[in-house]
Amino acid sequence: MIVVTGGAGMIGSIIAWHLNTKLGRDNLMIVDHITHEAQWQNLAHRQYAQYLDKDQLLSWLQNGTESKARTDIEAVIHMGAISATTERDFNKLVESNIHYSQNLWTWCADNNVPFFYASSAATYGDGNLGYDDASIENLRPLNGYGYSKHFFDQWVLRQEAEDSPPAWAGFKFFNVYGPNEYHKERMASVAFHTFNQFSQTGTMKLFKGTKAGVEDGMQMRDFVYVKDAADVVVHFLNTALSNKPAPNGIYNIGTGKARSFKDLATAVMTGMGKAPHITYIDMPADLQGKYQYFTEASMTKLIAAGYVTPFTSLEDGVKDYVQNYLMQADPYC
Repeated sequence: MIVVTGGAGMIGSIIAWHLNTKLGRDNLMIVDHITHEAQWQNLAHRQYAQYLDKDQLLSWLQNGTESKARTDIEAVIHMGAISATTERDFNKLVESNIHYSQNLWTWCADNNVPFFYASSAATYGDGNLGYDDASIENLRPLNGYGYSKHFFDQWVLRQEAEDSPPAWAGFKFFNVYGPNEYHKERMASVAFHTFNQFSQTGTMKLFKGTKAGVEDGMQMRDFVYVKDAADVVVHFLNTALSNKPAPNGIYNIGTGKARSFKDLATAVMTGMGKAPHITYIDMPADLQGKYQYFTEASMTKLIAAGYVTPFTSLEDGVKDYVQNYLMQADPYC
């Protein structure tokens, strides 16, 4: 059995999709804590053996009665977390993003189970130190969410080999977009917001260039299609289960090519078969001083680890997302 925490989330549910459709695996334990009324639909097309609330998982692993199921656990894919960069309750971030992850790591280490988890490009802060996953010690995130992910990354790297799972990897996801993000509301991708805003108003609002040298709409991000992000995780899982694991470590998951929000919004509207129209607005006060103007993943480490599959271009990823999901009566993957 493969445990997928955050399995009803965007990336977690697409990982489950990869496992179902590409590997024929349905012996999955989906773990989540669904709070959005429509989020269950991320699981509607999935095949899995069991579902647990996140608050039940640790006690099930440690003290439950289904010992056979526990000994049959092949790997833990830990995508569950508070992912809102605007979360202000740091105690909640510590409990969900640090302590919970540490407990899962420890269980996997004690039981010789591979462990793969979600970090974030938010750990890189304003990007002044670059986006190289070869060294992370001096990073300064811009918000509590990014710091919680950075703290866990640092904690992981301090663990001795005998206190670690047999195979493990952390993934610094850059700007992921694609199907099954609909429950994320404000934190959903600009691709999703563009589709909705343009459908309703005939225009898309993007931020003005409030930083010197940045033109309107030209804030840059490394946008990565969610299917590609999930494919990387499944690749690491496969190497571990084949007893030829990729090197343990923390890896960027991006495309290695920054593109502007203007490019992204234009691709969405073009994918809808419409002439693009963009309106530029001031940045909200709660984002000023906490905003990344540029991200671009260094992909050298991931390629060296054996992942050489090309990433989907922005235009092709957006086209698939818009035409095969957002424009369909059932937009779920």
